[in-house]
This record gives sequence, C-alpha cells and structure tokens, in this order.
Amino acid sequence: MTDQQIRFDDGASYERMMGVWSGLAGDVFLDWLKPGVGLRWVDVGCGNGAFTEQVVNRFAPAEIHGVDPSEAQLNFARSRPGVRTALFHLGDAMALPFPSDRFDVAVMALVIFFVPNPAKGVAEMARVVRPGGEVAAYVWDIIGGKVPAAPIESEMRAMGLTPPRPPSFEASRIEALQELWSDAGFDAIETREIVVQRTFNDFDDFWATTLLVPSLGPTFAKMPPSDAEILKARVCARLPADAAGRITCEARANAVKGRMSMNQRQF
Repeated sequence: MTDQQIRFDDGASYERMMGVWSGLAGDVFLDWLKPGVGLRWVDVGCGNGAFTEQVVNRFAPAEIHGVDPSEAQLNFARSRPGVRTALFHLGDAMALPFPSDRFDVAVMALVIFFVPNPAKGVAEMARVVRPGGEVAAYVWDIIGGKVPAAPIESEMRAMGLTPPRPPSFEASRIEALQELWSDAGFDAIETREIVVQRTFNDFDDFWATTLLVPSLGPTFAKMPPSDAEILKARVCARLPADAAGRITCEARANAVKGRMSMNQRQF
C-alpha cells in the first residue's frame, strides 16, 4: 500500500512484532471510545485480527466485520479462536464492500497512515456508519518520533540511512486527524494521545522482534555487516537494561473520535 512497499503479509510475524503494542494501545483507545455492547462494528485495516479480537472480547458486538488488503493477514485473523463470530473480507479502505448506514461503529487501528488517500478512507467509514454512530482511529505518532521502532529508526537516520515511511505518514499528526474528522462532518470530535510501554526480556528480544517491522528488516539486511554491527551497538547503548536485563520502550499514538451527524453526510 505504499510507494516503498511497506507490506504486512505475515500474520504470525506481525503478531510477534506488533501484537503486544497493538493490544496495549488498543485497550486505552477502547476505554476512551466507550462504545456500548451488542453493536455492529467494522474494523478497517484489520490486519491479523488483533484489534478485532479485543473488540469481541470486551464488547460482545452483535456483529463485527474486518477488512484488509492482505489475504495472508486475513487467514491468520480467521484462525484466532477469539474471533469466531467475526467475518473477514478482502478489501480496500477507500472502497469498503458494504452499503451505507450498515454499522454503529467504524474503527481504524494503526492504519490510517497506510491509506493512500486518508480523507477518502475516512469518508468511506462515514458512509457505512449510521447517523449517530461512532467513527474513530488511532495511529502511531510518526512525526513525533514515537513509533515502537523509534530507537532503531533514530540510529539509522543518524548513520545517514532513511527507513521507509508509510505513504500518508503526515496523517499521524493529531492536528491532521482533527482536520480529517472535521472535514468529514463529524460531530463531538475529540482527540487524545495514548502513551504505552512494553518490556522485552532482553536486548536481543527487542532487536529480533523490532526488526520484523517491514520498514526496517529489508533496510537492515542491505547494510554492510560492519555497519549493521555499528547500528546494533548504537541502539543497545541507548536502551539501558534493568537489573534483570529487561528493556522497556515507550511509544505514543494519536487518537481521534467523532459521531456521525444526524443531519448531514459528507462523502
């Protein structure tokens, strides 16, 4: 979905790399969204179903549909025991395969900066949500340098390397999210920051896990071995371990929510 081919096609690798991070941020996001139980949901860019499973476990939706452009990710999602009630569809965030007014809640979890035209993706969520329904998203703060892979990305840049960014990384700014929701005509728009921490067993655990990020692994693999060792040493130096050797990292996401207007639609 990007001009630099950042793709998520391996559900198991994504689970190891992003599943824990997604769960941590997703819990805060859902506490803030405060939806009711028994609603009709659509999870746009559902990936391997990690966030979909959170919704199912916490809110017992009447129905929930996930949409993603990767069949491999969807196959992993369908294998999750906790999402047996969910239906998963191969599809595009900018052309959702549903009629208008179909859902009570539409969400994008860590997705909007991968959508080539974020405004069109938001308009599609607005289209498929009934008047009075909720539309919300959260996304890692790329501009603020607060993504889970920031320790490696920062040192890569210090060495003159440029890891790929998603095509719409500017949409990760909280001001951009506010503008997207305002332009779509939502009511009761709110934004917030979500700060989470994850602890790894040791530096090697952090390193192996974080290099599964599609924007990092290929870049690292192309580095000369001597430069690769320098990079690893630099990252290790900036991540002090505790007495047990554990590494704790912090990431920040920006979130937005709004209610579909009862009086008008803009899409």
